[in-house]
Amino acid sequence: MEFKKICVLGLGYIGLPTASTFATHGVQVVGVDVNQHIVDVLRNGETHIHEPGLRTLVQAAFHSENLRVTDQPEPADAFIIAVPTPITPDKQADMQYVVAATESIVPHLGAGNLVMLESTSPPRTTVDLLAPILERSRLKAGEDFFLAYSPERVLPGKILQELIENARVIGGINHASSEAGRDLYSIFVQGEILLEDATTAEMVKLMENTYRDTNIALANEFSRLGLHYGVDIWRAIEIANLHPRVNILKPGPGVGGHCVSVDPWFLVEGAPELTPLIRQAREVNDAQPENVIALVEGTLGDVKGRRVTALGLSYKPDVDDLRESPAIEIVRALVGKGADVLFHEPFAPGAEVEGARSTPSLEEAFQGAEGILLLVDHKVFHDLDPKWVAGFLKNKVAIDACGAWDRQAWRDAGFQIEVLGVGEENG
Repeated sequence: MEFKKICVLGLGYIGLPTASTFATHGVQVVGVDVNQHIVDVLRNGETHIHEPGLRTLVQAAFHSENLRVTDQPEPADAFIIAVPTPITPDKQADMQYVVAATESIVPHLGAGNLVMLESTSPPRTTVDLLAPILERSRLKAGEDFFLAYSPERVLPGKILQELIENARVIGGINHASSEAGRDLYSIFVQGEILLEDATTAEMVKLMENTYRDTNIALANEFSRLGLHYGVDIWRAIEIANLHPRVNILKPGPGVGGHCVSVDPWFLVEGAPELTPLIRQAREVNDAQPENVIALVEGTLGDVKGRRVTALGLSYKPDVDDLRESPAIEIVRALVGKGADVLFHEPFAPGAEVEGARSTPSLEEAFQGAEGILLLVDHKVFHDLDPKWVAGFLKNKVAIDACGAWDRQAWRDAGFQIEVLGVGEENG
C-alpha cells in the first residue's frame, strides 16, 4: 500500500517525533493538535518538548516542506492517533481524547484509508471503541478502510533512535489491516515488524509496563524492609543481583510518567477479579511518596516553617517529562505540611508547584536550606560536590531518595545523610 499523505493527530511526545520522521522520509504530513499554543510554537520553528535531537528533526521536517501543522485534520491516506490517555481519579482510562480524535477523522475518512491508533489503550479499544465511531462514515472497518493498533515502545531521552530501531507490533482488526500498518511503518522502521491482532497488540504494551511496575514495586517493598530490619537495601540488592537469574530493580520515590504509572490500571479496570497482583503493585508504588515524606520527617522532625530544597521534579532522570511524577507529589505534601519548599528542575525551568518556589540556579536553591532532598537522579545532581553544597546551607542535612550519592563523600563534607531503604544499623 502506498502512502502519499499522512495525518497525525496529537503532537506530543510521540506524535511530533512520528510526524517529523515520516516527513523527513519524503511523505507529506499534516500534524494536528487542538492546542493552538503548540501549533503556534511549532510554526515559529521551536518545540514544546525537550528531547535530544527533536528540535533539529522538526526543523528538518519543516525545511523539507513535507510537514505542516494545523488544528484540524484533513483528508489523507493514513491517520495516526497519538493523543493522551490519562487516568481518572478513580483509576479508569480517560478515553475522551481518543474519542474526540477519532470523531474528527470521520468527515475525512475515505475508502482505502488506514487508521492507526498509537495511544496506549485498554484491551479491545480498537475493536469496540474506534471501529463503531469510524463506521459512522458509512464505511465498514476491515472492508472499506483499514484499522489497526500499534503502540509506541520508546524511552524518553532516546525516542528518535528507538522510534526507528525498536521492534514494532501492528495489530489489525483483520490481517489486511495489519499488512497495511506494516506498509506504513516500513517507511522508516528498521526494527522487526510483527503482525498480530489488535487486542494482542494492546495487551503487549500494557504487559510490558505492568511487568516493569510490578518489579519496581518489589524493589520498593524491599526498601521498606531494609528500614524495618536495619539493612542497607542497596547493598543487599547489589549482592542478590550477582545471582545469574536475579535482577532486582532499584527502589525510589515512586513511579511516574505516562506509561508505567498508568498502564497497569487499564488491565485492572477491565478485569479486576483477575488482577490482584497488578493492583497491589500499583498501590505499593503509589504509596511510595509517603515513605519519602516519612524519611524527611524522621530526619528533620516537624517540617513546618523549615526550608527544604527538593532536587528534581521530572518522573525520571535527564528528561523534562513531569507527567504523574512522584517528585511533584512529594513537594506538594511537604508544602501541605507547612514546609518552605524550594525546588530546582533544570530540564523544566518553567515548572510550577503551588505553594513551592522554583529556583533558576542551584546556588539559589541551596541558600539557607535546612535540608536538601534528592528526588530525581539528574546527572547534574548526581555529580554535585558536597563540599561546595555545604557552603550555602543552614544545616548540613542531605536526604537521598534515589540511592545515588556517595554517602561517605557527603559525610566527609560534614553532612548527616539519610538514604531511602537504609536502616539505622547501616546508615
